[in-house]
Amino acid sequence: MTPELDLARPWALVLLLAIPLALVAFALERRRAPRLLHPRAAALSLPQVGRGALARVAWLPQALLVAALAFTALGLARPRSHERRPEAAAVEGIDIVVALDLSTSMRAADFKPQNRFHVAKEVLKDFVGRRPSDRIGLVVFAGDAYTQCPLTLDAGILRQLVDQLRIGTIEDGTAIGNAIATAVNRLRESDAKSKVIILITDGDNNAGQISPLEAAEMARSLGIRVFPILVGKGGVVPYPVGEVFGRTIYEDREFPVNPKLLQDIARTTGGTYSLATDRDTLEHGLQAVLDRMEKTRMFESAGTARATELFPGLLGPAFWLAAVGLALASTRMRTFP
Repeated sequence: MTPELDLARPWALVLLLAIPLALVAFALERRRAPRLLHPRAAALSLPQVGRGALARVAWLPQALLVAALAFTALGLARPRSHERRPEAAAVEGIDIVVALDLSTSMRAADFKPQNRFHVAKEVLKDFVGRRPSDRIGLVVFAGDAYTQCPLTLDAGILRQLVDQLRIGTIEDGTAIGNAIATAVNRLRESDAKSKVIILITDGDNNAGQISPLEAAEMARSLGIRVFPILVGKGGVVPYPVGEVFGRTIYEDREFPVNPKLLQDIARTTGGTYSLATDRDTLEHGLQAVLDRMEKTRMFESAGTARATELFPGLLGPAFWLAAVGLALASTRMRTFP
C-alpha cells in the first residue's frame, strides 16, 4: 500500500517564515556593501574583463544557509511515514464481552490494600493480555450501560481503555439488566460458536429499564451464556469517605447484594455463578469461564502498521549545508569592504 505521511509537530513549520526574511536580509546586505569608486574610472580605456568564477557564485553561501534553514524547519516538524499492510488473520477463540460495574460501591476497600474497582481493573487487564486469540469487548455500567469497546483482537487498545476507566463517569446505580442487554447487542451478530458475557458486579439490580431476567432470556435465545461474578465479601465493609492529611478515612457501610439473582441469570443462560472475595478468586472465576467454553475458528481483518521517522534524513543535510555555507563565507568566498 502507499505509505501515509504525517507531521508529529506541524507547528514547527512556522520556522519556514524565516526564509523570506533571510532572503530580504541578504539582499539588503548586498545593497549596503561598500564599493570603491574612482572618479576617472570612465576615462580609463581598459579592456573589458569578465567576472571571475567565484564572483559568479558569490550567492552560494547564502543559498546554502537558506536551504539549511528550510531543512531544519521540516526536520523539526518530525515527518513520519506510516505503512499498513492488511492481512487476513485467522485465529481460534471465543467472543467475550465483559460487563464491568462502575457503581460507587466498587470503591469499597475489602480487597485490601486496594478497593474492589482497582483489583477488578488489574485482573481484567491481565486476563485480556493472556487471551490473544479471543475477541473481547467491554461494556461498563452503573445507573445505565454503555459500550466502551466493541469486540476486538487488539489487546493493547482494550487494556488502555480499561486502565482509563473511572468511577463517577456514569450516573450511580446498578443496572444489571441494561448491562446484559447491551452486551447481548454487541454479540448479536457474532458467528462464533462460543459467545460469552462475563458480568462483574458487587451489588443488586436497582436501576435501568430492562430487568436482569428479561435480559438473560434475550441472551439465552441467542445462544449467549452469562457468567456472573459477585465481587466483594458482602455485609459490612470499609468505605472511603474522605482524606485527612493525605490519609484516607474509612467508615463501615453495608451494600445490598443479591447472589440469588446472579445465580438465576447463570442458570437461565447456561453459565455459572462465581463469588470473588479477593484477587485470587476473581482470577479463578475468569479462568473458570474459559475452561467451559469451546473454541471456533473465525477470521478478522488485521494488519501490521509501521511508522518510520523521516526527520534524520532532513536534519543531517541541514547541518552539512549550514557547515559548508559558513565555511565558504569565511574562506574562499569571503567578502571584503
